[in-house]
Amino acid sequence: MRRPTPTPRQVDAGIALAGLLGGLLLIAFEVYDHSSAIPRWQVLPALLAMAALELVRRTRPILVAVLGGLVFAGSIFTGALLATTMMYTDLLYAAVVYGPRRMSPILHATGTASVLVLTTLSFVYGDPGTAVTVAVVTTLVFLGPLWSGDIVRKHRQEAETQRLRAEQTALLSEMDRREAVVAERARMARELHDVVANHLSAIAIHATGAQSVARRQRRPADDPVLEVLAVIRENSVQGLAEMRRIIGLLRDSGGGEADESYAAPDLSAVDSLLAKARAAGQDVGLGFGLTERGERGEIPVPVGLAAYRIVQESLTNALKHAGPGEVRVLLDFRPGELRIAVDSPFRRGAGQSLPGARAGLIGMAERASLLGGSFDAGPREGNWSVRAVLPRTPASEEGAERE
Repeated sequence: MRRPTPTPRQVDAGIALAGLLGGLLLIAFEVYDHSSAIPRWQVLPALLAMAALELVRRTRPILVAVLGGLVFAGSIFTGALLATTMMYTDLLYAAVVYGPRRMSPILHATGTASVLVLTTLSFVYGDPGTAVTVAVVTTLVFLGPLWSGDIVRKHRQEAETQRLRAEQTALLSEMDRREAVVAERARMARELHDVVANHLSAIAIHATGAQSVARRQRRPADDPVLEVLAVIRENSVQGLAEMRRIIGLLRDSGGGEADESYAAPDLSAVDSLLAKARAAGQDVGLGFGLTERGERGEIPVPVGLAAYRIVQESLTNALKHAGPGEVRVLLDFRPGELRIAVDSPFRRGAGQSLPGARAGLIGMAERASLLGGSFDAGPREGNWSVRAVLPRTPASEEGAERE
């Protein structure tokens, strides 16, 4: 059975307990500086204070470094204990590893000054041998833990960098996979259009032609032939509309939008798009507004889906690349066409180095072209402007109805 990994708090408590028990053992055997007949109880407060500071070595690194230095300085006069010294070095190590970046240079400066001062005093009031011993001991106490902490912190930062790089690589791989899926779906959409949609268009055209011939022959209005031809034409035109919708879904879906195969979004869902965009744009200073002109009337399914996707992609690009300001969306409903205009604050060079940059513009242009419309995007008068014109009657239906 696998043992549970101890928490950081449990590790700190274990260090404090080990230092306390080790110090009590040393005090019991009088293994401390008692050259001045220092009683045992005077050594105990510094030991208890160091053990208490060990409990917050991760959460309060600056506090433990300051208080630990004061306690260690006091322990020199109340009896130097090895356990107290070792716990103080651990507090210095923890201050470098868990504290802010500025802690390391500050502690290095104070540690170096302490070593120089104590070594100089030992040399002036003692002998060279004592000065060398003091220099070595103080270096190990004041600077050794700092050097160890710097090495550990550097390795942790490198490990974190490698982890982020691995996550980025995995993300790019997933993006490549999704791009491959989208490309394959686009290829399927083209094949579906070439194979099936053309046949449906031909059926509708021939049905319309047969109706014209039958009318020239002055057949009665209730002639079964005319009724059959009308049904054939109507079903083929509806089939073309549905085919365009399916082609749009194949071009757009990345494998995670199964619900859209049952209900394609249209312009009635633009309000919810703007609500989501407003919530996401608050942190970057973006606002969103919608203006509608003209009578909306009945919008064919392929046109409504294409318009929805163009607005959606434009809002997504604004959230990614626009500067702070107002994003304005205009839907202009005209008798024969739908005009879409999206203006967002232009931030030059934004997003040009991102993977997949400009892929959304290509997709929007493709949607407009598929319906026989036009698309244009680029900087205009200090804004990034998206302009699309979609005919209210898709090109496939329009061609089927001509005769």
